[in-house]
Amino acid sequence: MISERYVNAFLFAALVIVPAWAYFADEPFTITLATRAVIFALAAVGLNIALGIGGLVSLGHAVFFGIGGYAMGVLAHHAQTYAPLMEWPFLIEGTKSMPVIWLTAILASSIAAFLIGLVSLRTSGVYFIMITLAFGQMFFYFTISWSAYGGEDGLSIYVRNGFPGLNTLVPLQFYGICLVILLAVLWFNARLARSAFGLALNAARQVPERVETVGLNPKRLRLAAFVISGAITGLAGALFADLNRFVSPTMFSWQTSGEIMIFIIIGGVGRLFGPVAGAILFVLLEHLLGGLSDYWHIYLGLLLLLIVLFGRGGLIGIVAGREKAHD
Repeated sequence: MISERYVNAFLFAALVIVPAWAYFADEPFTITLATRAVIFALAAVGLNIALGIGGLVSLGHAVFFGIGGYAMGVLAHHAQTYAPLMEWPFLIEGTKSMPVIWLTAILASSIAAFLIGLVSLRTSGVYFIMITLAFGQMFFYFTISWSAYGGEDGLSIYVRNGFPGLNTLVPLQFYGICLVILLAVLWFNARLARSAFGLALNAARQVPERVETVGLNPKRLRLAAFVISGAITGLAGALFADLNRFVSPTMFSWQTSGEIMIFIIIGGVGRLFGPVAGAILFVLLEHLLGGLSDYWHIYLGLLLLLIVLFGRGGLIGIVAGREKAHD
């Protein structure tokens, strides 16, 4: 077996080398595909904190992905139409600044995750799964009826938002922003998993009764993990909306939640770079097979079935074995 650290290093090298090659080969579409994979990986890293460490199987993470997307869409829409978002009791205007949009997306997603978690974490198992799914569908149908921001047709943004010192319309520069954020979140995830909080959360997943005996509250640990998870996925949603310069209710759909979970299962649940491997493979299959057939998801489903049956550690587990490396 190959050490998981070497597998992670290979994936990191691919994230750097492939876009660099595409830049010199004048293949901007390849850079866009890589950006899409990085953003999907970021969303899945968020879910992997709740699922891989906390054992929370959520089918509602599209809520946070969509909230992040609409945070970008609403703020950028008001900036490009020069219409204030709010005039009373104080003035709030739109913005085209990526850092401000990211902060808004993170705060909005964190608040939503906290409120949803308060309700959902009263249950467990299939009930938790169904409640998170129900919240996702509620937001989906709300945005369909939200005519002020496009309703079912979605909302287009004419120009990509800006980042100080960079031209975000240049594919490689926007990719660099997304990659740096992904690497920062992966570093945070690695530190979190090895921290006292991460160890307690992992223990609460396995033996919650013993965690209670040492004075810790498993529900509070899971709620904190759920909020962190939602915040990261919300940030990914804002980046995804900026990539496409478009936001729509489909970001809240249950299919989106399912795809985010598929990235993790394919790459490896609880594996640091598992979401990265899963997202890269998903984007490759979508690109290579999507042009051949509209039903390419059949092949994705077959791959998922094989991994669940014969390689429960995901692709990274198949290559590196069961031992997990978080640093």
